Amino acid sequence: MWFCPICANLLMVDGTLSSPSSSFICSTCPFKKSITSKRRNRIKLKNKTVDDVLGGAGAWENVDRTEAVCPECQHGEAFFMQIQIRSADEPMSV
Repeated sequence: MWFCPICANLLMVDGTLSSPSSSFICSTCPFKKSITSKRRNRIKLKNKTVDDVLGGAGAWENVDRTEAVCPECQHGEAFFMQIQIRSADEPMSV
């Protein structure tokens, strides 16, 4: 993808890529550039570090609990926490 140097919009290809008269054109400003050769540009992006949104293993130490029997292991307690995953005007998720 190539972007307009004037207004930063995505450039479109005018004509076919195999024709000698094809060019890049901008749909919002009068910028036009002839395509004289194949263009290629690669940018290696850095991976972002991911934060543990639930707070890691220590977040489950002091959570709420209720009496419920697990159908698989027959344990008598269930642990849960509420977190805000949407905007402040919506209720929290359990």
